Amino acid sequence: MNAHDRNLGADQARLHYGDGDYAVLKPGRYVLCAVTGQKIPLEQLRYWSAELQEAYAGPAESLKRWQETR
Repeated sequence: MNAHDRNLGADQARLHYGDGDYAVLKPGRYVLCAVTGQKIPLEQLRYWSAELQEAYAGPAESLKRWQETR
């Protein structure tokens, strides 16, 4: 996937989150944080839950969701 691809536009990507990586199911430029709703550019995505299949903007959001689900 190239950042200069015109067909990606500003669309939300759809991903399948694995334990150490993710697979792109629908190309796009960003995903939404499951806690805040913030747009996360794919090149900045570092936190997600494979179990819950959701992305997080950062470690604080990831910890918050983990605490909510325990």
